[in-house]
Amino acid sequence: MQNNSFLPFIKDTLETAGEIARHNFGRVTNVTKTGDNNQVLTETDLEIGKLMVNAVQKAYPSHNVIDEEAGAIEKGSKYTWVIDPIDGTSNFANAVPTYGIMIGLLEGGKPVAAGIALPSLDDLYLGAPGHGATRNGNPIAVSPETKLLSSLVAYGIDGHQEDPKLTYAETETLARIVLGIRNLRTNNSCFDSVMVAQGSYGASLNQTSKIWDNVAQQAIIEAAGGIYTDFSGQPIDYSHPTSKITQNFTWCSGSPALHRAVQAIVHL
Repeated sequence: MQNNSFLPFIKDTLETAGEIARHNFGRVTNVTKTGDNNQVLTETDLEIGKLMVNAVQKAYPSHNVIDEEAGAIEKGSKYTWVIDPIDGTSNFANAVPTYGIMIGLLEGGKPVAAGIALPSLDDLYLGAPGHGATRNGNPIAVSPETKLLSSLVAYGIDGHQEDPKLTYAETETLARIVLGIRNLRTNNSCFDSVMVAQGSYGASLNQTSKIWDNVAQQAIIEAAGGIYTDFSGQPIDYSHPTSKITQNFTWCSGSPALHRAVQAIVHL
């Protein structure tokens, strides 16, 4: 099965989910904290997650599913759908429009197809590595810029109240990056990653995330010609994905030239 053959299903599912998000945006009243000060949960996360999991199970009943809220559904398949119903829930809950909905497909441990919707901006990104990436049906590509000093770079950062030293150390790395770029951007959601995919940002980095934060955006950035690794520049291991829902993931993404340039700073 061609990996881009999954894209019509992904598009239809995201369009339906996006309607729910648009209807509820700005009307959030119940926000539940999950025990992590950086994380929140709304009823919309649960509603969209249920819709998307049900859509996958109806269309591909033999496939595994990972949903941020529902957890892992293991079927013993080589295919695993990875769903983030609302990426940037803190943005969504506070009526900030830079949130998104993500669904990605792993074949074994490789991201092979994905979609990201930005409902408040009426944007829908689709991609399958080797088959290209699109925004609203139009082809996109990572930035042709080769100078990091001429580039916008996104960095998502969460505070570690349980161990402040981690945050202090991370901000030292961030300071070196800021000194090497034109300007910093930090929406801390998939908005930053699609900006990399369409060439508006040169790179994006994050040291605190989960598998559902990564699979869809990796597929789209790679489909757009970019590089997507862990923070230190190594390939990300998605093998046995349903066993990794509690694991911390990091990422560094960008065009090939700018990814190399950021890595040179990270390893100083």
